[in-house]
Amino acid sequence: MKTIFSRVGFNKKQVAAMVIFALLASLAQLAAPTLVSMMIDGVNDNNEKSIIYLAVAMIVLSLVACLTNVVSNHLAAKLTARFSADLRKEVFYKVQGFSASEMDQFGTASLITRTTTDVSVIQSFLIMLFRIGLLAPMMAVIGLVLSVAFTGKLALVLAIAIPLLIVFIAVILIRASIHSAKLRKKIDSINKLFLETLEGVRVIRAFNKQDYEIKRFDDANQDATDVSRKAIAISGMMMPVVNFLFGLTSVGAMLVGSYMVARNTFDVSALVAATQYINIILIAIIFLAVVVGMFPDAYACMNRIADVLKTEVTIRDPAEKTPEKTCRGTIEFRDVTFAYPGADEPVIKGISFVSKPGETTAIIGRTGCGKSSIVKLIPRLYDTSFGEVLVDGVNVRDYRLDELRDLVGYVPQKNVLFSGDIGENLNFGNENGSEAEWKEAARIACADEFVEKKDGTYRAPVSQGGTNFSGGQRQRLAIARAVMKKAEVYIFDDSFSALDMKTDKQLRQNLKKSMGDSTMIVVAQRVSTIMDATRIIVLEDGAVAGMGTHRELLGSCRLYREIAEIQLGKEEVLHELESV
Repeated sequence: MKTIFSRVGFNKKQVAAMVIFALLASLAQLAAPTLVSMMIDGVNDNNEKSIIYLAVAMIVLSLVACLTNVVSNHLAAKLTARFSADLRKEVFYKVQGFSASEMDQFGTASLITRTTTDVSVIQSFLIMLFRIGLLAPMMAVIGLVLSVAFTGKLALVLAIAIPLLIVFIAVILIRASIHSAKLRKKIDSINKLFLETLEGVRVIRAFNKQDYEIKRFDDANQDATDVSRKAIAISGMMMPVVNFLFGLTSVGAMLVGSYMVARNTFDVSALVAATQYINIILIAIIFLAVVVGMFPDAYACMNRIADVLKTEVTIRDPAEKTPEKTCRGTIEFRDVTFAYPGADEPVIKGISFVSKPGETTAIIGRTGCGKSSIVKLIPRLYDTSFGEVLVDGVNVRDYRLDELRDLVGYVPQKNVLFSGDIGENLNFGNENGSEAEWKEAARIACADEFVEKKDGTYRAPVSQGGTNFSGGQRQRLAIARAVMKKAEVYIFDDSFSALDMKTDKQLRQNLKKSMGDSTMIVVAQRVSTIMDATRIIVLEDGAVAGMGTHRELLGSCRLYREIAEIQLGKEEVLHELESV
């Protein structure tokens, strides 16, 4: 809680105004029993004029209570809405600064839940707290003072009832908090499963696994239901027991008051006022119990959001200014070893190479050998475990993140398009891009052939995730987006896998002509994609198994030759070796 309220606060003037209006509402409502007592005395004395005045006063006080409650509730709604918006913003901004390690730590589904559902739960609790939780204690305290002032010993009945209520509510609160925290985790599991199912719906249907996924969901849903049932059962005990104690206290007050009236030590009018004050106090406590009943869930959500806000971002800007660059467009790896957080072994080991302006460095190897992990170290999506990665002669750790990433045009393995239109997606690479630049980037990426056939061309809509485009079309648009950046370094992480051989070849030719002195790092599965590269790095189990040109590796690297023979055919490989 401290973490949240240290980052997101309330407008102090509005809070003060809300408290004042709530206090006025409490005073107006609590004046009613006193006026009723005075009216009874007026009836006993046959004072009609006094009765009329008191009736008018009660009407006025009712209007005051109504208006002050309306204003107080309006301020409460305004404060909580602003608080929730600011809290969502804080979480969103924090997540934007997360490295891939922190994203892996929390998971997409959990972060979505924390930013939406958890914030809504907190907002609902705060609304109840400000509307009822603020008013109820005021009514209870003022009612207790007036009850003691009017009734004296009769108020001692509350000395037994209130401690019992507080102890019972505290026990329920502690037990409910435990189950609320568990329930949040179960909901995370359901969201994660649901998100996976939505993203993989085509695969699920293709393999006819709907029944299997339904069973997985049913199991997760049943787990959440069991925990929810326990939490609701515990919280549900509160109101019946509170109502029972409320009834006992009312009966006790009436018994004691009636006894005192019978002995002429207490007036009937005072007894009516006293029982009303006692009822008001108990009702206030019940209202408070309702708010307290919401607290465990809200507290669990606050802790979950605080976990996000407290998380230290592992990849941050350095304290000092970026050092002077010693070269341009150069990528250098110096004995780099990297392991994912929590992994038992490094995924890449002792990688060293230099790629200079105008050169293309290709990385190939078996699936899972660490190809993509290498290129993720260049824009600092992860940091090395050992060794150095240098861009333009400067260690990437010494760059400001925005400066470093401005130098890099990155096409990730999973091509992500954003909802909007094609032009807006291309402008991720250059926010001030013009239509002429869109056309040129699309031409280089061989995307113009399908973009210009669409209604609206570069203003054609893009659905969420780019699902209205094929895999190859998404790849080409992602490449065009990177080309728009006009960067010093381009990283293509298996970015040609969905392209046919003809488009692949044409696209590579276009890139070679248009990139100029830019450095290219290409991760590929196909030998045909990287045959013309300046150097090819062959990875095996995270280490360099060979490095050189295509023809050099055919003769010197067993693994590369095996891959080439499988993809190109033994005769083609043999022919190339003979030509060497």
